[in-house]
Amino acid sequence: MAKLTSEREIPCPCCGAVLTIDLNLGRVVSHEAPPNPDRPELDNAQNILAEQAARRDALFEQSFQNEKNKGDALSKRFEEALREAKKEPVSKPLRGFDLD
Repeated sequence: MAKLTSEREIPCPCCGAVLTIDLNLGRVVSHEAPPNPDRPELDNAQNILAEQAARRDALFEQSFQNEKNKGDALSKRFEEALREAKKEPVSKPLRGFDLD
């Protein structure tokens, strides 16, 4: 696109994008995105998707194992509390008017 005399290219101080502004219109007529080094290449898209799928599967498997073992842990805690309760002597609870 041919650059007019009324157009100015101004770099954005925040993101580094280049804005082309038409002074007669007082508007931005084009925008050029800044280079982004974190943007993944499309050549590696299959590898990236495979890595993310493997990560999701690993997290799911870990969550599944945690839920599977959760019942065992709760039953062990319950059995331990039950044994402790059986060791304690059964006594009548004290109430305020029993102290009189």
